[in-house]
Amino acid sequence: MNYQLFKDILSIDSTSGKERGMALWLNDHLDAPSKELMEVGDGTLNLLLSWGTPKVVFCTHMDTVPPYIKPQAKWDTLASLGMTETPSVIHMKSERPTVISTERSEGENLISGRGSCDAKGQIFAMYTACKELEAEEHTDFGLLILAGEETGSWGAKAFSKTGFKAPFLIVGEPTDNKMVSAAKGTLSYDLKFTGEAFHSGYPECGTSAVELFCAFHSALKAVDWGIDPELGETTWNIGLLSSPNPQNSLSPELTCRLYFRTTFISHEAVQRWMQEIAGQAGNDEAAPAITPSAPAVMPDAPASVMPDLIGHLTVTPRGGDVPARYVVLDGFESAPVAFGSDAPHLTGFGHKIICGPGSITVAHRDNEHVLVSDLETAVRQYVRMAVELINCK
Repeated sequence: MNYQLFKDILSIDSTSGKERGMALWLNDHLDAPSKELMEVGDGTLNLLLSWGTPKVVFCTHMDTVPPYIKPQAKWDTLASLGMTETPSVIHMKSERPTVISTERSEGENLISGRGSCDAKGQIFAMYTACKELEAEEHTDFGLLILAGEETGSWGAKAFSKTGFKAPFLIVGEPTDNKMVSAAKGTLSYDLKFTGEAFHSGYPECGTSAVELFCAFHSALKAVDWGIDPELGETTWNIGLLSSPNPQNSLSPELTCRLYFRTTFISHEAVQRWMQEIAGQAGNDEAAPAITPSAPAVMPDAPASVMPDLIGHLTVTPRGGDVPARYVVLDGFESAPVAFGSDAPHLTGFGHKIICGPGSITVAHRDNEHVLVSDLETAVRQYVRMAVELINCK
């Protein structure tokens, strides 16, 4: 395996928004009978490599979350192996102090750095598999490398507008080389709490946007969304929270983003709950059409805690993805996941698989890494999947 290529890919900063340089470099350095760069529309590029008319398309993304972290490994020792043999005694390690969160990493060879598993390790493993398929004289497959997955799947959405079609799609994400049986959906909302500034010594004379947020937060924590038999609990997170008031003044405004990870039984219920919140707050026009996923049990209405928010809360839906099931081939391990991917946004494909090397438990962390053994396993599995699907009637 060409570990020098992997080092070079990891050495390029392709933090979301900076993917264009990565796409141009990959176009210059990856070899395929056909290569096509495609504008996304925001300054970034997608890249499609093709061997014949693709029946099976490998796909992953080139953008990474910030901050950029350089690759850390004993590359000189790898070079002594000619960059072609699997390292057998080399231990890759980061120069940063880290805590490895997967027990099976201890004592194993690993490569660290931003994107090592999410998702430049996927690019490396998928391209290596493509070259092995080529060497074995297979044809009718491709490799699609997308921009903008981490910030809204903008590359995937742009590619779907091209009208490209193929029977099979294999999306690379860090799944411990297990095929994803099902993935949670997402729903995102921008929230704006509007208070009335006043001297903090006299809180009874004003309205704190922070207190309004706390009331909403408490109501949301009290909701029982149920346990999905496939996907488990519904979870949510608050991000981009801002309330820049001075310490001696009540907050006049707090803004944040609410991000749900939904299940088959909760996706519709979350939308209806948020619609009711928006309606009680007085901005019904912000409520989106319900996106059906599966029959859901509506949780208790939030009426008892919402009166305080009337006229003080604006809810702006940002959309999301419905929870989905994916193809699992015989003879492969599988498991459900709680993270999103480009898969829901890639139309034109008859059947979708999600599978790849690396663990989601280290993605987006300072100690992000991928095991060398995982990369090797991924290449073997990708080749096996492609041959099986290419020959599928």
